[in-house]
Amino acid sequence: MSAEAANPGTPIRRRGRPRIDLRRLGRVALLGSVPRDRLPDAIGHVAEAHRAHHPDADLSILHRAYLLAESSHRGQMRKSGEPYITHPLAVTLILAELGAETTTLTASLLHDTVEDTEVTLDQVREQFGKEVCYLVDGVTKLEKVDYGAAAEPETFRKMLVATGDDVRVMSIKLADRLHNMRTLGVMRPEKQARIARVTRDVLIPLAERLGVQVLKTELEDLVFAILHPEEYERTRELIAAAGPDPLAPIAENVAAVLREAGIPAEVLIRPRHHFSVHRVRIKRGELSGTDFGRLLVLVGEDADCYAVLGELHTCFTPVISEFKDFVAAPKFNLYQSLHTAVVGPEGAVAEVLIRTHRMHKVAEAGVIALGNPYAVDGGSGPQAAEPADGERADPTRPGWLSRLLQWQQSAPDPDTFWTTLRADLAQDREITVFRTDGGTLGLPAGASCVDAAYAQYGDRAHNCVGARVNGRLATLGTVLSDGDTVQPLLAEDAGSGPSRAWLGHARTPAARIAITGWLEAHPEPPQGPHGGRSSGPRPEPQPQETPATAGAVVDRPDATVRLAGCCTPVPPDDVTGFVVRGGTVTVHRRECPGAARMRSTGRTPVGVRWGEAAACRVTLVAESFGRPRLLADLTEAIATAGAAVVSATVEPPSEQRVRHTYTLELPDAAGLPALMRAMRDVAGVYDVSRARHPAGAV
Repeated sequence: MSAEAANPGTPIRRRGRPRIDLRRLGRVALLGSVPRDRLPDAIGHVAEAHRAHHPDADLSILHRAYLLAESSHRGQMRKSGEPYITHPLAVTLILAELGAETTTLTASLLHDTVEDTEVTLDQVREQFGKEVCYLVDGVTKLEKVDYGAAAEPETFRKMLVATGDDVRVMSIKLADRLHNMRTLGVMRPEKQARIARVTRDVLIPLAERLGVQVLKTELEDLVFAILHPEEYERTRELIAAAGPDPLAPIAENVAAVLREAGIPAEVLIRPRHHFSVHRVRIKRGELSGTDFGRLLVLVGEDADCYAVLGELHTCFTPVISEFKDFVAAPKFNLYQSLHTAVVGPEGAVAEVLIRTHRMHKVAEAGVIALGNPYAVDGGSGPQAAEPADGERADPTRPGWLSRLLQWQQSAPDPDTFWTTLRADLAQDREITVFRTDGGTLGLPAGASCVDAAYAQYGDRAHNCVGARVNGRLATLGTVLSDGDTVQPLLAEDAGSGPSRAWLGHARTPAARIAITGWLEAHPEPPQGPHGGRSSGPRPEPQPQETPATAGAVVDRPDATVRLAGCCTPVPPDDVTGFVVRGGTVTVHRRECPGAARMRSTGRTPVGVRWGEAAACRVTLVAESFGRPRLLADLTEAIATAGAAVVSATVEPPSEQRVRHTYTLELPDAAGLPALMRAMRDVAGVYDVSRARHPAGAV
């Protein structure tokens, strides 16, 4: 049902601008020979649908492609009993109704000829050109006799790689699968279920990512009916029993508001498809009348979208939590729309989609609506734009496809590829994060700094020790949000590598495959206490000692002097002293909390100055990100600076952050600043400070 905003006084029509309906395709009647100067009647529907989108299209190449396909498939029958040529005709009609250009339709008519007949790719190339040949080759299945059980995953790999160079390959495959799903009833139930599962796990997510919602929604309903017949039947009964559409009066009110505001618009009611109704029922429990559909408002210009939104939010009560702006920030599949919800009469809540006619066409047909994205003049011809570097400029290749093409190269095993592909396609949202050099990274929602590191640096990310997110230090497990600026921090030590804990933070296949590969190639070193793989000796923790003598001179002759263990003062710190039990003077840094506690209890400070002794002890705390060889690198930096380790403790890692505490003997207190700088220069260390232990009994 639909309603349309028309001139004042014009009643709302029950059907307005129809959604592209692919279910009206019937059996194609094959006729005999026809004169050369006209198209065979069997492809008359294809020609009519094609000319509706491309009035000036040259249909002669479709004529030739049909004749080759019909003669090649002659005598072949489908399992449904129909002549086989009905299948390529049906697939081509699906694409023609979505606005595909002539090259795609030509390849669609021929898409099974190389696979199922004696026609060769060389013949296709010779008669129809290399562009059509590439598309036909892209959708041609690999032989089971050559690949065995790996034929299906390797066929999909081949199609995806071809899609990376030309998205029209996947357009043909999706239309092919839709027609096969429509006629799946003649197959055995177990084969129906297997094909439906692959469609659910692979083809439907690909249709979503390419923005072809018309194909996606029908595929979802067909899969739903096969895999969950009882739930499908229940949903069908709920839709049938819904009664009068409560969205109709809201649509009339919206149309009236927009007419009064002078905004030309069409207001339609878009019923939800069966699987969408099922999802809403699972999410909300009991369904209300307005849950069975949504309002769609179509306007002429982008600015009109916001004008409509303003009128709706002014004249109706908006549900602010439902507002989303996909016009200013389109989805990764080219989708643009304003989403909102308003409260209508009697408290009914109606979801509203607002978009232009151009946005609507892309929302329905996705990349198919773009025609030939490689044509120099934007037309439907086969000529493609080639950039200077020889790699085809593809305006439709989204980030998810580029990432997929990258990680599949690291997954030569068919089972690994097939499992990883399904997991990758199950992630249905994408974010964009910024690099510090001004570039961007497209990542799936929920991605962490680990994923960003591998997306930016590839295998060099094995040396990552942390990251900065929006200028602040962050652990590798930090989940990124859309719009974040991320800077992975890499160690200079090429021998370091990831820990198994990284797999718990990695969402992208590229990161998981790279980490798993590194761990399998480096199985020997045991896991160290700092979250990575330790290859250096770990100093045994020793009891912390308070030095019994120091280069401090106090204003109490013959008094024993001790440096406080809470702040370990060293020259030239500003210090003070306090007498404790036994007459011993304990020396603190003036800013030490222990000194403040002494003063608060009424103890009298004792004057302290530094004497000639140069050697001293100091306790330093190093804050770092966990990584392999970190402990060894820190102790090496300490030894190089000429300090001796008296004791060292390493706390258990928390969120990949590790705290090291060292009590060190320095030959000269003047070397302390240089020592602290050397420790900070160790990859992964982001802070080194003097110890500030809670003041205890001193």
